[in-house]
Amino acid sequence: AKTCSECLQSGKGCAYCPDETFNGPRCDLYENIIAHGCSIKSDFSFSSITWLTAQEESINIALQQSQVSPQQVSMSFLPGEEKVMDVKVFSPTKGPLDLYILMDFSNSMADDLDNLKRMGNELAVLVKKLSDDYTIGFGKFVDKVIEPQTDMRPRKLKEPWPDSDSPFSFKNVIKLTSDLNEFTSKLQRERISGNLDAPEGGFDAILQAAVCGDKIGWRKDSTHLLVFSTESAFHYESDGANVLSGILMRNDENCHLDDDGKYTEDTNQDYPSVPTLVRVLSQHNIIPIFAVTNHSYTYYTCFEHMFHCDYFSIAFESIRSKMSIRAEDRPKAFLADFLTSSGSVGDFKMRLKAQRMIDDQPVCGMNPDEKEGTMRVKPTTFNDAVNVKASILCPTCACEQKPIRRSPKCHFHGDLVCGKCQCYDGWVSTYCNCTASSSTVDTSLCIGPGMTEACSGRGDCLECGTCVCYNPDQFEGQYCQYDRTQCQRFGGFLCNDRGSCVMGQCVCAQGWEGNACECPKSNQTCLDNNGGICNGRGKCVCGRCECTNSGNEMTSTCELSAQVVLGACESTRSCVQCQSWKTGEKKDEEECNKCFFKSVMVDELKEREKVTDVCSFRDEDDDCTYYYTVDLSKDPALNPGGLEVEVLKKKDCPPASLLWLLPLLLFLLLLLALLLLCCWKYCACCKTCCQSCLALLPCCKRGRMVGFKEDEYLLRQSLLTSDHLDTPMVRTGPPKGTDVVRWKVNDNVHRAPNHPQFPLSLRLNRLFSENLSRPESRDAEQLRKEVADNLNEVYKQIPGAQKIQKTSFRMQRNAGKRQDYTIMDTVLSAPRSSYPDIVKLTEKNVQSGNFSDLKVVPGYYTVETDREAAGAVEFQEGVESVDVHVPLFVKDEDDDKKQLQVEAVDVPLGIAEIGKRLVNITIIKEHASSVFSFLQPAYTYSRQDGVANIPISREIVEDGRTQVTYRTRDLTAKDKKDYVTVEGDLNYGPGETQKLVPVRLLELGEKDSLLEDKQVKQFVMDLSNPRQGAKLGRYPRTTVTIADSPGDNDKGYSSPKCSSPSGLLMSPGNPKAKATGPRNIRLNWEPPLGNPLGYKVKYWIYGDPEKDATVLDVKTPQAELTNLYPYCDYEMRVCAYNAMGDGFDTDVVTCQTLEDAPGEPGRLAFNVISPTVTQLSWAEPAETNGNITAYEVVYTPIDDDMKPVGADKKVKIDNPKKRMLLIENLQNAQTYQYKVRAKNGVGWGPFRDATINLASQPARPLSIPIIPDIPIVDAEAGDEYDGYLMYSNEVLKSPAGSKTPSVSGDDYMMNGKWDQNFLFPGSSVTRNMSASSSPMSTLSSNYRGAGGSFTTETTTTYLTGSGKTDTFHHMREMKSVYVTSLNTYLVLFLTLASVFPDARLAPGVPDTPSRLVFSALGPTALKVSWQEPHCEKDILGYCVLYQLLNGGDVKRINVTNPAENSVIIQDLLPNHSYLFKVKAQSQEGWGPEREGVITIESAVDPKSPLSPVPGSPFTLSTPSAPGPLIFTALSPDSLQLSWEKPRKPNGDILGYVVTCEQLHGGGDIRSFQVNGDSAETSLTVQNLTENVPYKFKVQARTTQGFGPEREGIITIESQDGGALSQYNSQSTTRREVFQLPTEVNTRTNVSHTMINDPYFSGTNHV
Repeated sequence: AKTCSECLQSGKGCAYCPDETFNGPRCDLYENIIAHGCSIKSDFSFSSITWLTAQEESINIALQQSQVSPQQVSMSFLPGEEKVMDVKVFSPTKGPLDLYILMDFSNSMADDLDNLKRMGNELAVLVKKLSDDYTIGFGKFVDKVIEPQTDMRPRKLKEPWPDSDSPFSFKNVIKLTSDLNEFTSKLQRERISGNLDAPEGGFDAILQAAVCGDKIGWRKDSTHLLVFSTESAFHYESDGANVLSGILMRNDENCHLDDDGKYTEDTNQDYPSVPTLVRVLSQHNIIPIFAVTNHSYTYYTCFEHMFHCDYFSIAFESIRSKMSIRAEDRPKAFLADFLTSSGSVGDFKMRLKAQRMIDDQPVCGMNPDEKEGTMRVKPTTFNDAVNVKASILCPTCACEQKPIRRSPKCHFHGDLVCGKCQCYDGWVSTYCNCTASSSTVDTSLCIGPGMTEACSGRGDCLECGTCVCYNPDQFEGQYCQYDRTQCQRFGGFLCNDRGSCVMGQCVCAQGWEGNACECPKSNQTCLDNNGGICNGRGKCVCGRCECTNSGNEMTSTCELSAQVVLGACESTRSCVQCQSWKTGEKKDEEECNKCFFKSVMVDELKEREKVTDVCSFRDEDDDCTYYYTVDLSKDPALNPGGLEVEVLKKKDCPPASLLWLLPLLLFLLLLLALLLLCCWKYCACCKTCCQSCLALLPCCKRGRMVGFKEDEYLLRQSLLTSDHLDTPMVRTGPPKGTDVVRWKVNDNVHRAPNHPQFPLSLRLNRLFSENLSRPESRDAEQLRKEVADNLNEVYKQIPGAQKIQKTSFRMQRNAGKRQDYTIMDTVLSAPRSSYPDIVKLTEKNVQSGNFSDLKVVPGYYTVETDREAAGAVEFQEGVESVDVHVPLFVKDEDDDKKQLQVEAVDVPLGIAEIGKRLVNITIIKEHASSVFSFLQPAYTYSRQDGVANIPISREIVEDGRTQVTYRTRDLTAKDKKDYVTVEGDLNYGPGETQKLVPVRLLELGEKDSLLEDKQVKQFVMDLSNPRQGAKLGRYPRTTVTIADSPGDNDKGYSSPKCSSPSGLLMSPGNPKAKATGPRNIRLNWEPPLGNPLGYKVKYWIYGDPEKDATVLDVKTPQAELTNLYPYCDYEMRVCAYNAMGDGFDTDVVTCQTLEDAPGEPGRLAFNVISPTVTQLSWAEPAETNGNITAYEVVYTPIDDDMKPVGADKKVKIDNPKKRMLLIENLQNAQTYQYKVRAKNGVGWGPFRDATINLASQPARPLSIPIIPDIPIVDAEAGDEYDGYLMYSNEVLKSPAGSKTPSVSGDDYMMNGKWDQNFLFPGSSVTRNMSASSSPMSTLSSNYRGAGGSFTTETTTTYLTGSGKTDTFHHMREMKSVYVTSLNTYLVLFLTLASVFPDARLAPGVPDTPSRLVFSALGPTALKVSWQEPHCEKDILGYCVLYQLLNGGDVKRINVTNPAENSVIIQDLLPNHSYLFKVKAQSQEGWGPEREGVITIESAVDPKSPLSPVPGSPFTLSTPSAPGPLIFTALSPDSLQLSWEKPRKPNGDILGYVVTCEQLHGGGDIRSFQVNGDSAETSLTVQNLTENVPYKFKVQARTTQGFGPEREGIITIESQDGGALSQYNSQSTTRREVFQLPTEVNTRTNVSHTMINDPYFSGTNHV
């Protein structure tokens, strides 16, 4: 970092030293610059603010609806900082259910209908199992009522089969109802129907059932299931065009059910496609379930990956259990990932990190909208979201604003800025005392004090005494005097490998100190078993305990060693004798005083369980036995020796008459020893056999017991600090040998299974270290990987088991002799039913001591679910107590009094018997009666007020008396200097909700009043200790700022009369905006009360989110907004600011900029009909700058030098939506220049021109669909990166795998088919014209008004060769009329792919979004934006669909806010092409889609091709198809096909694949392989048939696979006017024949064909 501000912005923990005399690195960690001698008072550092939860309502599971918590959070970050927050989501497991049965009613399903009628009750039982709130409905379908699907004879239309109903397409029979009796009765009246062909029209029925929500009865908040029952195949999109009689219109996806529930548009619209059904069902949240027979099963298997197809109950459960979460609208500077955990309420941890650098650019230098914004964190199926407002703090240094000009420190040749000289031009060195042009080199300047060589012999001496070290990585310093390898070492490591060597000293890493960084700053290594420091008997020095001398052997934490504790009786025996009875070997007083403890005489000893040991010895002086207890001291001050010894006052002296028993006792002991020796001799098994022998002895069999120490534990849920309870289990009797006890626990709430996850715990055969407690450490990472590999290997035997996750390590106290060993906790996901198998498998491996290659300690394990657990603990030899780690299963839905029961089950290893078998754990959930909180987190009061009255609010839940404690605490304000501290209790009576606490404010001292830069004075007030069942609420602390007198307002303090309670200024008044030009807006407002330092003006384009606003800082109450977009709506806000921060915003002000001249139209495209006829089309200007009102087309004949050889011909087009012109009767073989320009309210824009000679195009009468290349580069993207691509109205595409060309937005196209009504209103697809007859047409029009439709009556008389006259009378309402006059020989042919379908939309349906823009946010993240389409009604929202271009699942994003016109998509695959579609919705339905294909290219890891290399650059690209297909007819049965090389192929081109097939079926599909990658490639195709349309597809084959297809459809037509082919004669409804007269007029008429009869500017003759 070169400057102070750059240093602070480098990241968390960075600090800058501005001391003038500082010689170390000025920018470093705070600890390092202090270690180098920086003054503590002068360092500059900065820290972020922990997040503030603005809105948090807890999840209420009883509502049974989707919820998230918290609802709104604000967070700030320093660059590089990372924070983790908890997000809770809830989705009900058993909610409302709607079940709709859709059944095939063709005759073959008669038996299935009978079965359905009989199973009504069974169906009801099934639905009740899934939901308590359900509805059920029924619909039926057959097929379209038209040939060839249906027998159209009247008799068959009435009754296709005996006792059947007439044919129909789809009918909603029973609306969704909860009345099962009504459902059953209506179902009994239904009869079967019938049709002809095998496939059925079920897709029509599914779509209508989905979109007709009100008529079907779908409920908003329920789960929607649709059961589709059939035994036949299905019709899908294009069957309506290829099989039926001319049903060409694509399905509009709207509801068309009449009052009787019948589908009315079955004969007017095509079937829907499979992708359409997937999208529509997903849009309406409907889950389809296909119930099909065996012979039709294969037809529907392809839907398995598209729909949720499964058995009924399984599908419902699987859909209900899936949940994923993501962060939407994430600013570019942030990274987010999620760690999920289990529970009825899904707990997610969101890890949010602010990046330091993005594309080698510091994050603080990025645009504001890229480093701050509001993210929406939510599950993908939810509408509710957690709004996280995140911003990056970019602190600056005040000293940079106050440089010392021509500072003496800099020899008057530079400015002193933040302690560092910035030299003027021509001056160099640290203190600017040398010129760069010095011709002589004085090496004496490079010799430091006490040195003999320049630069210490380790570098070169340059001008101005500057040393350049030979090896900068080793030598450093002004004179290269420091060696980075010569700092102090510890344990052989330089700086203990915990720091770096800087300027001859170790600069330690965070958490370490010392000359060699050998001392940890933490006291963790000095913590004793009770969590204290050195057990209170020493001090922690350099990470080690220095214990005081107590006379006993101590551990490293000053605790008594195990040897002392185990031998406590023997070590204290002689001291107890001398202190209590004045006997024994230390009875001499001097020796007795050396004892390290003082014994206490008592009348009764403590119980054995409450002390460390109970001792008894015989006193040799009187032959009596004395008893005493030894326990560890609780107070080191009273017992420096560490032991508390209590001696029983009364000795136990045996009578003298019993001395004769001593020989007998000795004999019995010898006998017992002999028996034990025999058992050991003949039991060679192991310790278990020894224990079995001991069990045979009457004295040992029942002498050892194990059981829980306590009967019951009572816990308060609010005080729980863990979700487990360490429950002691004790062992009594002889402690020799080992006992293993199995235990189990049941959750008495007995909730239903929630998730199949099993937390596991094992004790590893490895000592615990501090590194394992840090998840990020290397040791923990290596051990975690070892655990995962071995446990996954073992548990793969469990069917359905997943890999373990969330592995962590810990220790467990009171675990016997193995409490220093590592306990591993992890989570295994597996089916719920596998719990017993997991327990058995775990126990088996624990007994063996191995989990595959992982060593574990036998005798310990725990396996949990969310409601029960099982495990085992081990009592080693000599151990009398161990803890059982019992899970508590605490849940939000628990009762107020939750009870668990833990049971000791058995002792599989050992001789102990179970004593106290059960322990009960009760957890009490408390409900607060009152909630105390401050009203605000901060207040501001003036010193002149004399007192700050701070309100404390009480929210009453249960009325009554309650109490809370308050207390003030200093921050920058000091007690007795700025204010008088207060503390005390507030008592609230019944009904009281608020009290004021007065805090006296003191006058400013004389000394402080003279300071210019006074520090803001603040103190805090805290609430604590709520009583009588109360608790603390949202603001338990408030910060109070003390503002100085009103005379100091210029320093940022506001009078209470002109500011809010927090000191912020009120909003400016009366804001007004006025457009002063196409790119300028002037904004004025009235200043607020007070003395604002300035104003901030935010402005943004209408429809964009406010977070993307541009902010303008001005000092006067007016602003001039410049560089705006012409004719664009803008929204604005203004706020004033002072030293306390930004004030309140004004309301939004809107204003529209003025119009400007439009840009030039988009590229010109030509469709060559013949050498004298062409069809010209163009795209709307990229910059309309207003409403386009007209276009002008000018075409001029030119010579080879581009000079005109004839008059210009102009055509004005008044309808701006009709961007196409058919020009006829051009001069043959003449080159023309075509120019097009647009007009708006300002005037005409520039021309777009193109030149073409029709004679150079194919001579045969062909028609080719024009599909330009897909991508264009957005001019607004700048040179930042190639990551900004746009799809505009003129762009069409043909994605890979599509069967028909699709549309990216043109008024005359839909799904790649041209509207035949554009050229031939009311006609069929093809017209063939020859020179043997003449049509005569009369046209009369009744105009209805400007911009409206008009009724056209056309009477056309056909004069055939025989003189017979046929008259056809057509009456239709249309918005397009074609008027033409052809006097020359002409053949016009328009194929199916180049025929415009009717692209007119119903009133109120949105147009296609007018622009699609992609912005790369990273190698796997993309921002998709679009412009709002034109619509007569309000836009309700948008839908974004995307999928891999080569196939895959379609993903959908619904945008419910119409003001949002962009989405951010994460987790894309690098270097994979995606197809995106965007469409808008209004009350009338969905509009057409805008499509675009895009690829994010980036470097990937060779070992993991789907993982981008961190920090690698990324760009946007799009694969392109081969160039436009050009057809040249060679003969009636052959043609030549040529195309250009793709502009942006996906890899190196190896060749091409060309397919050819008849458009309407028939014949084989022919495939050709073409090798090479030349710029233009051609192929000759033979053996074609005249008058038959063919579809050609060309696809590049590259090193990366196959690219997108280019598609063209062509027909070679007969020129002799002879009979048509057999196919054409059968398709009379698609083709009509016109015959032209034989005479040819020498006059050439130019006929302009437009949709709304454009204005023709003049008459042109040749």
